[in-house]
Amino acid sequence: MIPHYFLYEEKAQRVEPSFLHIEPIPIRSGRHNWTIRTHTHPDHHQILVISKGGGAIDIEGVTWEVSPPALVIIPALTIHAIRFRPGTDGYVITIAPPFLQSALDDDPDLVDSFRIPTRFLSKQIGDDIDLTALFASLEHEFVWSAPGRRTAIKAYLQLLAVAVRRLLDQERARPISTTRDADTVMRFREMVEKHYRSHPPLDFYARKLGVTTARLNASSRVTTGKSSLALINERLITEAKRNLLYSDMTVNEIGAALGYSDPAYFNRFFARNVGLSPGRFRLSLPLGANTRQGASDGHK
Repeated sequence: MIPHYFLYEEKAQRVEPSFLHIEPIPIRSGRHNWTIRTHTHPDHHQILVISKGGGAIDIEGVTWEVSPPALVIIPALTIHAIRFRPGTDGYVITIAPPFLQSALDDDPDLVDSFRIPTRFLSKQIGDDIDLTALFASLEHEFVWSAPGRRTAIKAYLQLLAVAVRRLLDQERARPISTTRDADTVMRFREMVEKHYRSHPPLDFYARKLGVTTARLNASSRVTTGKSSLALINERLITEAKRNLLYSDMTVNEIGAALGYSDPAYFNRFFARNVGLSPGRFRLSLPLGANTRQGASDGHK
């Protein structure tokens, strides 16, 4: 399974509705050799500002190159991994959706801006707002016990949400999903997380969500740019890649664990989506190659 974290490599737990956390990027990433492996946060969003360095962020199977200044939004349940360049600086906000909702209650359109994975690079951000200074001010209030601390945190969060919404309106890179679309896709992803190994048909998910398969596909496309089936397949591929990289399971064992009783079918499915067979994919990986020399499609 993809690990679920409260904060990276801290055990997943129920997040309090009032939860917000902010810290400089080097605090956590520096001690993990600037590499944050594949994981997801089931109960909160993350918002990153990168002021120095940069790197690559894998979001749901797509790699985003980022260089400063950059702003990245990673909604709850989004599968992601980050490879920072050594010395990268900036901040990471981790926030429970109920806290975000409470801070932005007067303008629900602002909440929708955090429901889709998004990145903004220097050409989009421009010079209108100093995002690093905004994050630094929020962090100051977060660590400072002073009168009005909670109100100040919400105020800075509101300024950030306004900046994000305006950047989205300027970019117009893709249609903004409605709240209903985003909620449908979020609940769909929660269900996929529970059932993807058993391969239920798409109409199983649609019935559970109270929508038609056409409506589910439309919501998926406007929210993520991908079909519902593509999201399911990506979840399977992500889990397969993770096991190929981090486990000593054979390819056949990985296929069986993902619900494929026919090893040949699993191999074809993986190769069709990745461009390599599982065995060749494992051999191509630099991590762990010393323990997996001689791996093949059916053996370690």
